[in-house]
Amino acid sequence: MTKRFPPAPAIATPMLATRPSEEARQLLALRRSAGKHFIGEPGPTPAAVDELLEIAARVPDHRRMTPWRFIVFEGDTRAEFGQELARILGETKSDAESKDLLEAAGLFLRAPVVVAVISSPKDDGRTPVWEQELSAGAVCYNLLLAANASGWAGAWLSEWPAFDAKVADALGLSATERVAGFMYLGTSKIDPPERGRANISEIITRWSR
Repeated sequence: MTKRFPPAPAIATPMLATRPSEEARQLLALRRSAGKHFIGEPGPTPAAVDELLEIAARVPDHRRMTPWRFIVFEGDTRAEFGQELARILGETKSDAESKDLLEAAGLFLRAPVVVAVISSPKDDGRTPVWEQELSAGAVCYNLLLAANASGWAGAWLSEWPAFDAKVADALGLSATERVAGFMYLGTSKIDPPERGRANISEIITRWSR
C-alpha cells in the first residue's frame, strides 16, 4: 500500500511548532461530513484504516494517557454486529416492529468501514477525566480530517447504540468506557450541500474586568 502520510518522527526529534499550509486551511474551511445514507464503496482497506487511526491518534493527550481505543468493523463483521444490534433492540424495546429490527441490523452496513472510537479514561488522580474525554472527541474529528484528506468521506454518528448498556457489553466496554462516536468511512455517493453554521459573532465574548 502506498503510504498517504509520512511516518512519525523518532521520539525527541525537534518538531516545527507551525506548518503553514494553504491546502490545510482550505480543508478546514470547507470540511463537510457525508450524509449517513450516502456513503458507499470503495472504503479504505484494512491497511489504510490502520494508517488513518495512527494519524487520528495524534491529538492532545495530557500525560500520554491514551484515553481512547478503536473497534473496527469491516467486511462481514458489520452484518454480524448488526444482527447483535437487532437482537438487543428486540430484547429492550417491547414495541419494536420488524422494520425497527431490520433498520438496526443494517446500521453498520451504511458504510464499508465503521470505527467505534471508545473513550477510555484512566483516573490517575491527576489528569481530569473530562479532559481525557475531550481528547477522545479530538480523535473522532482528527479521523474525519485524515479520511477527508485521503479521499474518503466520513460521518461521525452516535445514535442509540452508543448509549445502550447491552451494546456496551457486546462491544466489551468496561464500566468506565463509553462510545465517543461511530465513524462511518467510505465514498460519498453525492456532493453534500453546505449546511447552516453557527453565527460566530453571537457566541464570542472577550473577557475583561
